[in-house]
Amino acid sequence: MTSQFLPPSFENTNGLLRQYLPKNADLSVLKQSELDAIAWQLNTRPRKPLGWKCPAELFLPDSFDYAAYYKTIVALPT
Repeated sequence: MTSQFLPPSFENTNGLLRQYLPKNADLSVLKQSELDAIAWQLNTRPRKPLGWKCPAELFLPDSFDYAAYYKTIVALPT
C-alpha cells in the first residue's frame, strides 16, 4: 500500500516510529524490553488529534500508575 492511501495519522505514526526503528530494520535483534520501551515512548507522546493528550492517557484505566511502570522499563540492571 502506498502512502497516498494511508490516513495522515497513520503516516505520522510511521514517521514517529522511524525515529526509533529505521525502515527495513531487523527487529529480531531487539529485545522485547527494547520494543516495549519504544512503544511506551510513542504511547506517552502527546498528539494534536487527541487534543494534546497521549494515547496512554486515553486508553489506559485511570488507576494505571505511569510512574511505577516507567521505572520498571528504565530500571538499570543490578
